[in-house]
Amino acid sequence: MEPVQQLINGLSLGAIYALIALGYTMVYGVLRFINFAHADVFMLGAFIGYYTAPLVPAETVWGGLAVLAAAMLGCAVVGMLIERLAYRPLRGAPTLNVLITAIGVSLLLEYSGQVFFGATPRTFPELFPAQRFTLGSLVISSNQVLVIGVTLALVAALQWIIHRTRIGTAMRAVAQNPRAALLMGINTNRVIAFTFGLGSALAGAGGILYALNYPSIDPLMGVAPGLKAFTAAILGGIGNIPGAALGGLLLGIVETLVAGSALSTYKDAIAFTILLIILFFRPAGLLGKRTTEKV
Repeated sequence: MEPVQQLINGLSLGAIYALIALGYTMVYGVLRFINFAHADVFMLGAFIGYYTAPLVPAETVWGGLAVLAAAMLGCAVVGMLIERLAYRPLRGAPTLNVLITAIGVSLLLEYSGQVFFGATPRTFPELFPAQRFTLGSLVISSNQVLVIGVTLALVAALQWIIHRTRIGTAMRAVAQNPRAALLMGINTNRVIAFTFGLGSALAGAGGILYALNYPSIDPLMGVAPGLKAFTAAILGGIGNIPGAALGGLLLGIVETLVAGSALSTYKDAIAFTILLIILFFRPAGLLGKRTTEKV
């Protein structure tokens, strides 16, 4: 049962990586740059949940869902503010300028978090009724089931928005050709702001789900998960939404399986080595497509 147990643990961790990776890949798909502040929006989602939890009934399904919704809404607003204040003025600027700004916004959120929240780790409260299901030596917690279930629901909702709604059609048009989309009457500013808001809402959900399973939060908690989620997005194919989800799940499974073996000390190194091997044979990622740059 040990490999099965590690597989379930890996799916739970990978689902969180997938939620964060989706935000990276959505922004890259539309604007062709990496929003390095995205991992710190994930951290803000956990703290919004921490401060919202006392306002709702403890350890109830509806209370937990209310906290999850509050974190997603709060992070969506933060994401749109970041886009409006930091990135929109640089639209059309050299990529290096935008990259430096993204790193600056990331550091601003991290150290502002230490000022307002304090640097001491906080214990995240239980939001949902905690249960454990056993099947022989296999143990599954209700939080793990919740993480996987919520992730599947959010990914399905994201796919529906992108492929079945007008704003989703506009997002795909802007991602394919921003200038042509503008000429066709699409408000590109509104589409980009919506993309940031949607990706940040997923990061907020990821922050809550991560804190439920690893209930110690601090202003720097987004650094390691954010780096691994970025890796997952590249692994699956940056700019490809199903690829980001697949990359997150695979990375979580590999990390957990290695952590449960004799090579646990090298779990991060092995995960990134696998990434390098895959990208050596498929530079565009598992589900990405090769593109030809025009000069």
